[in-house]
Amino acid sequence: MKPGDDPAQGGLTADLIMPERPAGDPSAADRSATDRPAPQGSAASGAAQAGSPLIRLRGIRKIYGEGATALHALRGVDLDIDRGDFVAIMGPSGSGKSTAMNLIGCLDRPSGGQYEFLGARVEALDRDQRARLRRRYFGFIFQGFNLLARTSAQENVELPLLYRGESRAERHRLAARALASVGLTGWEHHTPAELSGGQQQRVAIARAIVTEPAVLLADEPTGNLDTHRSREIMELLWRLNADRGITVLMVTHEPEMAAWARRIVHFVDGMVDSDRRNEQPTGLAADAQAAAAKTNELEGA
Repeated sequence: MKPGDDPAQGGLTADLIMPERPAGDPSAADRSATDRPAPQGSAASGAAQAGSPLIRLRGIRKIYGEGATALHALRGVDLDIDRGDFVAIMGPSGSGKSTAMNLIGCLDRPSGGQYEFLGARVEALDRDQRARLRRRYFGFIFQGFNLLARTSAQENVELPLLYRGESRAERHRLAARALASVGLTGWEHHTPAELSGGQQQRVAIARAIVTEPAVLLADEPTGNLDTHRSREIMELLWRLNADRGITVLMVTHEPEMAAWARRIVHFVDGMVDSDRRNEQPTGLAADAQAAAAKTNELEGA
């Protein structure tokens, strides 16, 4: 921890207290590497570098309402997420899995308990600090895609960069690169109405990764897709995790989709009911099949 850091907030304090430049600031494109978000979960505190979890929840509670009508959505959740993991969060409707995802992504605040991200006490941060944490370290993928209907794929992907204050040229370059990484080169100027459901979700994933987040939070990312398109999206999430080291947390009702994860956590009645490693994620089998196909192709040549 650097001198002057608040011990309650760890090494992320300076990063979160410094205000972001407004969109359109000409100096934004000239920011140094130290002013940019840490890529793919790089450590921001001595504690994080020492091997502590990227995310740590202890006794997390979330209560909506008061008195007799209060709804206890989370009832003391303890959960650690390591850097580079791929975690599927499952459970019946009302089990608290989406509430937990929202809290982790700083979209909501816990009613009680402790949430640490890279050593920072997130529940102690104010609204603006949580917003900066969210923008710098998290990418979001939603079941409904959440794309702007009259805006091109390129412009949809550029939106997080606009909020970050990147120059127009830099937004253009980074968005084009993100779209290429999800297989959408040539589709940059198409609107959502001109894209299939699978392509729309690819645009949403490109938007989520364009800022090089440490964590991808995916809430039912295949819920609106058919089986073929669902597999394409899961293969893409697997590659982002396996090749780029991005930590993936995915809420899903579907066991077939959860099977791609390296770890499966079940929620029941606002608590973690089970937490197990998946020793044979579907992605490993897909990698093996692809490698065998490549070998056969080379031998045939």
